[in-house]
Amino acid sequence: LPQDCELAKVLQSEVLSALNQHPTLFSAALPKRVFPPLFNRYAGNANAFGNHVDNAIRYLPEGQGRVRTDLSCTLFLSDPETYEGGALVLECVHGPVPIKLAAGDLVLYPSTVVHRVEPVTRGTRVASFFWIESLVRSPEQRQLLYEMDQHLMALRIELGETHPAIIGLTGTYQNLLRQWADS
Repeated sequence: LPQDCELAKVLQSEVLSALNQHPTLFSAALPKRVFPPLFNRYAGNANAFGNHVDNAIRYLPEGQGRVRTDLSCTLFLSDPETYEGGALVLECVHGPVPIKLAAGDLVLYPSTVVHRVEPVTRGTRVASFFWIESLVRSPEQRQLLYEMDQHLMALRIELGETHPAIIGLTGTYQNLLRQWADS
C-alpha cells in the first residue's frame, strides 16, 4: 500500500494500537519512537526481497523528524498455509534463521542483521513492517532489562507486588533504565 493512502493510515493506527497494548513487546523494545507501519505484498513477479540491512535512520512522513532504527519488526498478515516460500530469513552468526509465522504474529529483530524475504512460489504473502527506536540504544543493555523484567513479572505472580525483594528488584530495574535510557 502507498504509505500515505487512507487505508494505510487506518491500518497503521490499528497496528500501533495493538502494539501499545502488548506488554512483552514494550518490555523487549522499550520504544521511544515507532516508524509508521508499512504494508507489502509478495506474489507473482514481485515475490522476494534480497539480502539487505535496514537503513540506520528513517525519516518520518511530513517532516515530523526521524527514527533511529534499532529494531525491525515484521507483522505477518497472511496465514502461512495460504502461500509457499516467503520466509523472512535472518542471517545470524550460526547460520540462516527462516521465520514464517501465523497471521497476527510479529517478529522483532535487530535492524543490524542481514535479512531477506525468500521467493513466494504459490499464493500471496502480506505483511506489515516497521522500525522502532528504543529508549535504550545498546542491544546488550536492552536484553538485560528485558530478562530482568520477565523475571520480575514471574516473581510478582509468585510473591505478590509488595514483597520486599520485588520492590528492591523493581527499583534496580527502574534505576538501570533511568541510567541507560535516551530521553
